[in-house]
Amino acid sequence: MEIHTDILVMGSGISGLSFSLKVADKYNVTLVTKGPRDESATNYAQGGIASVLDADKDSFDLHIRDTLEAGAGLCNEDVVRQVVQDGPERIKELVDFGVPFTLVDDHSGLHLTREGGHSVRRIVHADDLTGREIINALLARADQHPKIQIVENQLAVNLLTRKKLDPRNQEDRVLGAYVFDKSSGEVLTYLARVVVIATGGSGKVYLITTNPDGATGDGLAMAYRAGAAVGDLEFVQFHPTCLYHPLSKNFLISEAVRGEGGVLVNKAGIPFMEKYHPLKSLAARDIVARVIDHEIKTSGHECVYLDVTHLGPDRIRTRFPNIYNRLLSLGIDMTKEPIPVAPAAHYQCGGVFADLDGQTSLPGLLAIGEVACTGLHGANRLASNSLLEALVMAHRAALLLLKNEPPPVAGEKIRPWDPGKAAESDETIVVTHNWEEIRRTMANYVGIVRTNKRLMRAMNRVDLLQKEIDEYYWNFKITPDLVELRNIAEVASLIVRCASLRKESRGLHYNLDYPSADESLRKDSVLIR
Repeated sequence: MEIHTDILVMGSGISGLSFSLKVADKYNVTLVTKGPRDESATNYAQGGIASVLDADKDSFDLHIRDTLEAGAGLCNEDVVRQVVQDGPERIKELVDFGVPFTLVDDHSGLHLTREGGHSVRRIVHADDLTGREIINALLARADQHPKIQIVENQLAVNLLTRKKLDPRNQEDRVLGAYVFDKSSGEVLTYLARVVVIATGGSGKVYLITTNPDGATGDGLAMAYRAGAAVGDLEFVQFHPTCLYHPLSKNFLISEAVRGEGGVLVNKAGIPFMEKYHPLKSLAARDIVARVIDHEIKTSGHECVYLDVTHLGPDRIRTRFPNIYNRLLSLGIDMTKEPIPVAPAAHYQCGGVFADLDGQTSLPGLLAIGEVACTGLHGANRLASNSLLEALVMAHRAALLLLKNEPPPVAGEKIRPWDPGKAAESDETIVVTHNWEEIRRTMANYVGIVRTNKRLMRAMNRVDLLQKEIDEYYWNFKITPDLVELRNIAEVASLIVRCASLRKESRGLHYNLDYPSADESLRKDSVLIR
């Protein structure tokens, strides 16, 4: 089936929804999401959005400085400045949309908290359910807009480009996408004047992650296969404090818990961060994650602990109601005992190279949010700058399309999806085994601390798995699991290749064979198919 729309948006997180609302007065927008409409990484974001909202204690220069310091020399300072300066207006917009941000006690303004790497309190939040409140507000407005159609349970398979249709074509352009409809099992052909990937990150490439199950790097993998420039994928941010519990694999303990005074301690209850950094438990994420990894490996214990008992029960329950109730359901009372935590894959700092307007190296393709690499985060994202970037990019990408009307797709020779001689699979166990092996390989060899030998082992294994998966993909009819497996294999390969290119340690990439930063390598890692 062939479906025509003006703008095809992939992803129903903060960037995809914000963008759609801003362009829908002029264009027809079809937003496809591979699960339920409210299932996205944004929905699980606890902490908040970093922005300069207290003129007496904060400034743009301070926020810029904190971002640059966290980024370990790889941030684009012009991009950082633009994003930071645009922040307050985007927050005001969310307030106008009805997002119920937490107020100070006398309701005289927004309550601000602090997180690791920030020099002052500047994180606006909605208790500890910020992402969910934002998504609820944006979805409510999108559902009321007559020119926005949200389609659930549809998974994009490949981008449709001129060169894909005819390799002799010298002027490439993205024309749409092949999309698998989970309900019918049919592959649909979407044609659009512009395709926007707002598909989020790729945490499921790793065995342990804070990300939802849908974070399989689909947008990144598709963009790379279509010929877009990608890179800086060696910079995988591991959140230092994921709950360590057998019944909860990906529950994040917000950085705001440390921002409010939480202290990292070992099994004996002794604080350890002061041995490593002057900011102690409030050091930047890359530092804290490496320290915890070191403490776990040298002690032989499986986790460390985050202690907030000194804050008092009333303050804990009021400030972190969601975290408190979730932990209590697992038998942990954070008002009386420390929380067991360990690092987990959390955020993709690299991605599809794009400017702040979302423009990629492929005409007709925009990338916004976590899937994009703009230069804001550099080698390590500063806490709560992710939702800020998503808002700013969505706004600027929308302005771009409102000012510059994209060409129609009419006249292009489009081929529908052709399954060829693909048969029904009778060995789905192959998908399950390869899925597990890729994620375990990445966890063992491409984690917080790396070596050349580990990276070479990972490369060899991922290459073999990719060949197996590719053969399986072409011989059998596609399923959602197979599409996602193909994508995590592609992304795993990209991460390993970028990590192998960087012969130094910088930010989130720490290689024991090159323990220091090399100024000659203060540049992006770039891959183009």
